[in-house]
Amino acid sequence: MGLDLYKLNHLIAVAEEGSFTRAATRLHLSQQALSTSVRTLEREVGVPLLERSATGVTVLPAGQALIADAHLLHGIADSAVQRARRIGRSEPERLRVGHTPAVTGDEVTALLRKHQTDPDLVIDVNQRYPDELVAQLLGGQLDLGLGRALTLAHGLVGTTLIRQRLNVAVAAGHRLADRENLGLSDLDGEEITVWGHPGRSGYTDLLVNLCRDAGFEPRVRRNPIQGTPPVTAVLDSDAVAFVTAPPGPAAGGAVMVRELHPAVHVPLQALWPQHSTSDARQAFLASAQGF
Repeated sequence: MGLDLYKLNHLIAVAEEGSFTRAATRLHLSQQALSTSVRTLEREVGVPLLERSATGVTVLPAGQALIADAHLLHGIADSAVQRARRIGRSEPERLRVGHTPAVTGDEVTALLRKHQTDPDLVIDVNQRYPDELVAQLLGGQLDLGLGRALTLAHGLVGTTLIRQRLNVAVAAGHRLADRENLGLSDLDGEEITVWGHPGRSGYTDLLVNLCRDAGFEPRVRRNPIQGTPPVTAVLDSDAVAFVTAPPGPAAGGAVMVRELHPAVHVPLQALWPQHSTSDARQAFLASAQGF
């Protein structure tokens, strides 16, 4: 049996709206037509997908699983259409890359330039927050996602491309700025700037756990200016920040980056949709991983 993507769209709308009435309005269908479509889908699948009641609609576990796969199927279908159009029109291949704020644009550019194997390849690079990155990978808007300590969502696969050395950035006037190197324990009592909320960001949790392993509970604050290079988070501040920038002056000398000793390394991960096809992505991954 082949799944009907239109019926899947109907199921998704009902689940998101929590009501056949609101979903029917959104889809410009009659409520009866929508109800018939969803019941037909349930018969085709062979199990109930929704629980209907006077107060609304509840998505059953089978429905949740089907909806998760439906988002992935739509993304694969969109990617397949775009690939066919590109080939049919003899257009150059395009690699659409997203990266989280934990990975700087300079790092992404250097990595892509180092491993770009096709001089005619067009590469689009944009920063995305982790949830948006995952949604766009699953939805077919991105071919490749780069980040740190990301959790694999259903329908995505990934690998660690490299492990980078973690350093500490401080303002040039900070008391730690003149230290040639630092240990994690030297940060006990310092305010540490992070980019995601603890408990909601895998990378922030990784950094917090590094501090705990060093024997102290860190004082963290979320950077109020999102999307900027990590070294700039300590400008006009007494806080410190973990960065992967090389040791030495940064931000025109307003920031100093110091090495951590002993060395600590953090992963740079690549994620992509499991069942999608991209020759450019495969060539990049093969080159970056030394296959």
